[in-house]
Order: sequence, then C-alpha cells, then structure tokens
Amino acid sequence: MRLPVLPGDVSAVARALLAVPENERLHLCRRILGGAAEAAAHCRRMGRLHPRWGDGSLSAAARRFALAGEPFLDDPDYLSCTRLVLRELAAAMDAERSAPAR
Repeated sequence: MRLPVLPGDVSAVARALLAVPENERLHLCRRILGGAAEAAAHCRRMGRLHPRWGDGSLSAAARRFALAGEPFLDDPDYLSCTRLVLRELAAAMDAERSAPAR
C-alpha cells in the first residue's frame, strides 16, 4: 500500500528541483522519490515517522531540501521540473506494478 500523491506533492518536488542546477535535477528527483518510499515503508513497519524523510509523502521528502518560491505555471523551468517529477513518478509506479508480489 502506497500513500496517495497529491498535486502539492508534485509541486513541492518540482520546487526542490527548481532550486538546484539543471544537471542535478534528475539525481535529486530520484533521491526524493526514494526517500519518500523509504519513509512510507518505515511508517508501515514501525508505526512512526521516518527520522529523516518524514511521513512517506513526496512533500515531506522534498522539504528536506531548499524549495524555490512557487512560480506561475507558465514558467518554462518550472514546467520542465514538473514534467521530470511526473515522468519519474510514472516510471516508479510502473516498476512497482510490474514487480513480483511478496
């Protein structure tokens, strides 16, 4: 069972990516998604927040990093970051669906 992903989660991750140079964004995006997954598993197992990544939401994981101010949706860099988040999120969800059941 995963936590739902809300629009604010995508925005928070995109804002974290916007705050770093373009060549660091993919790595940071994957780190945030991995941290959120780690936290979600920890919360299910232990019944409490992960000490570093929080409650398993993307927003909590993203907020470990500096976030750029929220720009308008027509900002090209913000759109690029948002697309990156959505692409990586879709890939992670596809991988989760195709993984063998435990």
